[in-house]
This record gives sequence, structure tokens and C-alpha cells, in this order.
Amino acid sequence: MANEQQKEPRPGDAWAKEAALIAAALLVVACGAWIAAGLGAAADDGPDPGSLVSFTVGLATGEYTWPGGAANAYAAGELLVLAAAAVAAYRIRLRRRRKPDVDGAAHHLAQGEELGRLSAKGAASTAARLGVRSRVPGVLIGRSVRGRQPLYGSFEDMHVDIWGPRTGKTTRRAIPAILDAPGAVLVTSNKRDIVDATRGPRGARGAVWVFDPQQVAQEAPTWWWNPLSYVTDVARARKLAEHFASGSRDADASTDAYFDPAGRDLLANLLLAAATAKAPITQVYSWLANPKDDSPERILRGAGHHMPADALFGVITAPDKQRGGIYGVAQQMASCLVNPEVNRWVTPVAEDDDRPELDPAEFVRGEGTLYSLSREGSDSAGPLVTALTVAVVEAAEEYAGSQRGGRLSKPLLAVLDEAANVCRWRALPDLYSHYGSRGIILMTILQSWAQGVEVWGERGMEKLWSAANVRVYGGGVSDTRFLGDLSELAGEYDVREFTATRESGFAGWSGNRTVNESHRRDRVLKVSDLGAMPPGRALVLASGTKPVLVETLPWWQGPHADAVRASLTRHDPGART
Repeated sequence: MANEQQKEPRPGDAWAKEAALIAAALLVVACGAWIAAGLGAAADDGPDPGSLVSFTVGLATGEYTWPGGAANAYAAGELLVLAAAAVAAYRIRLRRRRKPDVDGAAHHLAQGEELGRLSAKGAASTAARLGVRSRVPGVLIGRSVRGRQPLYGSFEDMHVDIWGPRTGKTTRRAIPAILDAPGAVLVTSNKRDIVDATRGPRGARGAVWVFDPQQVAQEAPTWWWNPLSYVTDVARARKLAEHFASGSRDADASTDAYFDPAGRDLLANLLLAAATAKAPITQVYSWLANPKDDSPERILRGAGHHMPADALFGVITAPDKQRGGIYGVAQQMASCLVNPEVNRWVTPVAEDDDRPELDPAEFVRGEGTLYSLSREGSDSAGPLVTALTVAVVEAAEEYAGSQRGGRLSKPLLAVLDEAANVCRWRALPDLYSHYGSRGIILMTILQSWAQGVEVWGERGMEKLWSAANVRVYGGGVSDTRFLGDLSELAGEYDVREFTATRESGFAGWSGNRTVNESHRRDRVLKVSDLGAMPPGRALVLASGTKPVLVETLPWWQGPHADAVRASLTRHDPGART
């Protein structure tokens, strides 16, 4: 990035500045008194003060007599003006002192025309090119610290955010993005606050669906979704099994090179059998509990799925120990299906169940909002959250294929908050850049780089980070390796330093004073600066632009503040007590 130069104060400059300020203050007072004396003398026919110098000397020596009367009134008015100016200057200085120390780095980062595509003009140009009609030009990121320009990700940009705990990722990033979205919205989370704050305003745009199998938001199952509706072929059965496998175990759990893949394949074949027979997904767990039941093998063979049927037959007829190990692993992967409270969200509660069933293909055509909630842990409903997320995103991709340019005319926004905990989508890094060209905007929010590594591995996390067009660091992270990479990307600048030396004098007199100038390179943002970044500030690295320091804007400073407050009053239990 371009180098900047900064001049550090020379030794002795501090007292020189103070002396200059005192002299300036005395000059202002003298000028004010001189003007007041002149105006007062003209009004009362008093003695003419003459020039500023003669007036000042005369007043100091007593040779000039202050005219009084009108001069006093003028002087009092000037004092009031000066007092008001002093108060204003003090407030400005106080406001500057309150600014975070990190704001000083904004001078060396992107600003003005360098913001390019992140500016409102740049985002609006992209929206016009894509044919997207929206109240906002893109997904709001924040406001540049230097220049205070609003910054946006375009409607084809993909986002990856890393915000530490309690840094404002929900109030300053997720909620504003959800409220501004022009089309359908998908949200994952492990907390209810994001639902309570946005369901009111989003409900005015379209239907609101809250998938809450673990009662994170205490939502009743007034609707349901059939995960097996996603399973239309062998490939999708294997994808669904992968979601169960990745979401059912802790990140640091040990795996077996034989039994884990075999258990996943078994689960995939049973899911395919249940979908083929139009059975509820709970039937899969019943089959897993009875390893000798060959009915799923017969279902697959009867439907023409001979290879999956052969694979299933091989497991059923395997030696007891081998079969037991494979079935045991598959049971563990599908363990969330044991919970009857979870099952009410994914199966009919009766033959004449009249609850509405969510159809992802229909959902992506409207402007509704789907919140998918789960808690982390071994008994998490995370596999179902991931499966629902993938079903919706792939439905949006299919729908985009039927539209002009192969992209959604109204982009779908997917805010994957707490993605590493409740939405462990293994294939996400490989698909990230692809979805941007389909009008599907993904915003993956993590608490640390290490969280992403737990789910996707080091290479997968690097791929995800690199595939994003907008990468946002919101502070609160202590990973020095990650912060070191950000510091390096923020760049360096030139620092000019001055040192003064004085030769020894003679008989108490000082000798000659010599000032030397030197140059050195310094980081724009040190690791310590990034680690101590306060809430309300974020470093943004976007494709095609230099890094920029932004002020993140909470929802209460945005246009939807009243609607959010009303939504919280209605839905947040804490607001109703």
C-alpha cells in the first residue's frame, strides 16, 4: 500500500507550543479590548485609542484612560463570545480525546476515492448493473472513520466476519443487514436476541418462520419441515448424512478411519430408503436400533437403487462386531432424532396434521424470513439446522437458474451467525465464491479463526477467508497469529524522527544545538492495537481496495430503530417483565 510520512515532534516543541498559545491568547485579549475601546470612544466621544500598539502600551502605562460606558458593554459582549468559543473548543477537544486510540491509524488506511466499490456510489453502481432494486445500495458494513462515508458490500459480495465475544456483532452487523435485506433472509444462531429484534420489521415484509427444536426462543412448533423432502437422489442422501455426521460430534472428538465413513454411508442409505418409502425421518433411527431389519434394503432394491441396496445388505450381513460398530456410529450421528421435542419440528404430529409445512423452493421466491436456532453440544439439533440451511440455499440456487443471468433478481441473504457452533456446513468453503454469482449473499460470523479451523480445518478456513469479498474483523480476539496477519495486511508507513544534541559550552554558555533527522518503518496497526480494538470499530479488508478502518453502526442509530424497539417490546421476555 502507499507509504505515508509522519513527523514526530522535535525535542523542545512542547514548551514552544505552549508559549505560542499564551501569546495568541494575549493578542486576542488585546485586540478585543482595543476594538471595544474604539467602538466605545466613538459612541461616547471618548479618547481615540489609536493603533493597537499605542493602545496596549498606553493602557499598560496608564497614559490611556479606559473610556468606560459603551466600551464596557462592547467588552462584555466580546467576553461572552470568547467564552462560548472556548467552551466549544473544549468540547471538541474532549470529543477527540474520547475517540479510540486506534482511530489514528485511519489516516494511513483507505479513504476518499480509495474506498471505490465499498462506497455508496460504488455499491449502487453494482446494484444497477445486476438489476437489483433496493432501498439500500448493498449490505451495510459501517462508516469510514476518516471521512465518515457509509460503506457497503455489494449484492454479489460474500462476507466472513470474525468478532470476539461481546463486541457487538449482533447489534452492529447482523441485525442491520437483516433489516435492510431486499429479499428473503435466512438466519442461524444459538441465541434469541436476533430473532426478537428483527421478526417484527421482517414480518411486515413476508412470512416469519422460527425453527426452534431446542426451545432457544421458546417457540411452539406451529409448522414443520420434512428433511427427507430434500433427499431426491443418492447424492443428496449422502449430503444429508454428512450434515448429521459433522454436527453430531464435538470438534475435538476422535474418529475412526473405517467405522466413521462406514457409519456415514449407512446413514445415507437409510435416509434414502426412508425418503423413497415416504416414511418420517424418525424411521431411520428405528432401523438403526434394529440392525437385522432388512426392510430398508428391500425398499431400495424395489425402487431401483441397487448399489445402495447392495451396500446396505453388506452391512446387515457383516459379522456381529463389525455390524454393531457401524450401526453404533450411525446411531450416534442421528442421536438428535431421539428427542421427541425435536421430532415435532421435522415429522407430522398426526395423520391429519394441518400445520403448514415449510417448502424451501417456495420460501426463496418471496421476502420471508427463516430463523434456524440450536444450541451447541453433543445433543444439538445442529445437524437439522445445517440441513435446513443447505436445503434453502440450494433451493435458491435452483430458482436462480431460471432467472435472468442465472441469479436471483432479489438477492437472498443468509446470516450464518455462530456458524461454527450450530451450522457446520463442511462444503461451505468450496461453494462460497460460487453463490455470490447466483445472488445468494452469505455472511458467516465466527468468534475466532480457531473456530473456523475446528469445522473446516486450516486449509478450509483459509479457503473460506480468501473466497470472501468482504472480510471484517470486529475486535475481541487474542489470537496473535491471526492478528499478525491482519497487521501485515494493514501495511506500514514512514516515520520521521528527530533527535537533538548540544555541544558542551564554555564558562556556562551552551554550545551549538544540532538536530538530526532519521526515518524508520512502522506498522499501521500493531497486534496490540488490533487486540485492544474497542467495540464500535472494525477493520475491513475487501477485494480490490486497501484496508479501511470503520465505525460500526448499531441498529438504534439506523432507520429501523423504532421498529426494532417495538419488536423487542412485543417478543423479548425481558422487555415484557
